[in-house]
Amino acid sequence: MNEFHLDRRQVRRNFGRAASTYEQHDVLQREVQTQLLERLDFYKAQQPARVLDVGAGTGRGSALLKQRYPKAEVIAMDLALPMLRAAKSHSSWRRPFSRVCAEAGHLPLADQSVDVLHSNLCFQWIDDLPTLFGECMRVLKPGGLLAFTSFGPDTLRELRAAWAEADQRPHVSRFLDMHDVGDAMLAAGLRDPVLDVFRYTLTYSEPRKLLQELQGLGATNADRSRERGFTGKTAYRRMLQAYETMRVDGRIPATWEVISAHAWGPPPGQPQRTPDGGEIARFSVDKLRGSRR
Repeated sequence: MNEFHLDRRQVRRNFGRAASTYEQHDVLQREVQTQLLERLDFYKAQQPARVLDVGAGTGRGSALLKQRYPKAEVIAMDLALPMLRAAKSHSSWRRPFSRVCAEAGHLPLADQSVDVLHSNLCFQWIDDLPTLFGECMRVLKPGGLLAFTSFGPDTLRELRAAWAEADQRPHVSRFLDMHDVGDAMLAAGLRDPVLDVFRYTLTYSEPRKLLQELQGLGATNADRSRERGFTGKTAYRRMLQAYETMRVDGRIPATWEVISAHAWGPPPGQPQRTPDGGEIARFSVDKLRGSRR
């Protein structure tokens, strides 16, 4: 399923460097966040006790979650410590949230301890989907809600095509499509997944403005197969020239494909597929019936 691998250290480094500039460039992220919050309307249970924001970044989403669920324990989690330091500005004494530095593939939480797991435009930076969704299922309570967004493979297709005119080296991160994501959710045992795809087109006065925005967001190439070192000036100029030919109404377009999804924590005892092809079911010892000696 996964034909590429991400350099997790590079992902952490990119976002750590962008902590001070992220909110100057996060217009799309805010728009997608607004739509993601609407998915939380599906959660009809009583007020959640614990809400986890995975890939919280500078904490805007965590603050909105605390506003929505004022009585809940809201945890902002991110792998980049500088992002969590920046998130402190959004945590007030009236509506505080916790900040935890950890990876999505290794959630430092107990089994079945989360009512709502929220993640806005983070999961595309994790290439091990079985582990990712296995962790989501592990920490979700039965009937708990997972709601997330992620970038799809058409994201930055114009920039990718422009670089292809310059050389054959990978310069733009690649992302998995909706079918791969949905299959991984089902394989992990998440219940009743629903996925949608939305496309946004942002425009810029010149290609350099887009590149500056990606740098400011920390959303730069982190593929392990990326070219190390500086890109040659000749290839860079060729890329710019190729991108210039794509102008529409005098503007440079950039497509962003967004996968939006939600699913539910399964009831106790539902089997979960293991990496070796088997299945395992978890349930409380209290549910066992029989004689004791």
